[in-house]
Amino acid sequence: MTAVTTAPEPYALPTDRRRVLLAPITVTPSKPLTPSHLKGLLWTDVMYRATCHLADVTYRYSHTTYHPTEQTLGFWEFADRTRGDSDYSGLTEDEIGELYVDFRAAAQPAPAQALRPYAEAAEAGWVHPASARVLELWAGHYAGLGLHDPGLLVHQPPGLGLEDTLAWLDTLGMCLDQRQVGGPVYLDLTRYGLPLRQLVTADGRPNYLACALRELLALAPGFDEVVLLYDSELDPDYQLLARVLNALGPDVRRVPVGRVPIDGRIRSARHGGWQDHQARTLLAAAQAQHDEPVVHLGVRLYFIAVLGPGQQQSFRADLLHQCFRRAERLLAAAGQEPPAALAERLARHRKDHLYVDPYRLTSHLLGKRRAPASLDLLTAVFL
Repeated sequence: MTAVTTAPEPYALPTDRRRVLLAPITVTPSKPLTPSHLKGLLWTDVMYRATCHLADVTYRYSHTTYHPTEQTLGFWEFADRTRGDSDYSGLTEDEIGELYVDFRAAAQPAPAQALRPYAEAAEAGWVHPASARVLELWAGHYAGLGLHDPGLLVHQPPGLGLEDTLAWLDTLGMCLDQRQVGGPVYLDLTRYGLPLRQLVTADGRPNYLACALRELLALAPGFDEVVLLYDSELDPDYQLLARVLNALGPDVRRVPVGRVPIDGRIRSARHGGWQDHQARTLLAAAQAQHDEPVVHLGVRLYFIAVLGPGQQQSFRADLLHQCFRRAERLLAAAGQEPPAALAERLARHRKDHLYVDPYRLTSHLLGKRRAPASLDLLTAVFL
């Protein structure tokens, strides 16, 4: 393999403040947003909006980067093979999600040659109509929940191609490439006591970790801190990712966020069962009873402060409704005169890192012996 002799060009940012790259895991656009998805999105949103008052923050959330995974390309190929040239513009998330469930249940995955045209089209900016429709619907949910939109409908290609990424890993001594003998490509961190991890199959298909490296190897050198938010079940992969990015200079912080059980069980969205708990249903019920600021604050109180970072508590609609009532009281009692500068108050919810901890900040709002939350804090971070 030809080695890369210079580091990827750093992402340009102003230098007067510390620089933070916020890089949460993405959700495959093929299904409704579940409570587990909402928890991660709301957690990221509060972290982003709060940390922006203390540092220069880039919130990188690119679906473009992860379209080349087999999970996405396989779904696109399956949709075309089973539905032909269908019109998805009027379908709901549920209808597209049921097609995704069928895809994941299919016995035989599509061969690599069948996925290659989709991969080439995705690199050029094309999105399958089924996923484009889901992203369009999600943009509406983002607006209803008061979430910052990091570019759901925007083509945001990663800074490195796959071959450049593998070459850079080779330069770092972190790549085991067996393609010349018909094998796969591995991320090799065995000298750190970590296991080999496949990045690319023998027939050329990259996985999620390979796509993340295409993006983050190009971005990480330009930041003081990189924050990785992800599903706690993916912790082994994110330990590997953090080790690679640390070699490029920034401090790397891993923030695992647990899923939300439904009736005591954690189930992947690939199996369906989201009908009574998806974002559309929860948002519609909340909007029918509460004003927009109450909805925005209430969902953050529940999914961040009440559920916490773990995954012990099942989703409970009654507790969510209690959070809406608590949000009403917080907003009614909000003080107009802040006790100190907003940045100073937000900085209290950090430890040895640059980012603001969403759980510590949001839980503080529910403390029994605290002064009423100030309106500037609620408006800047939670509404």
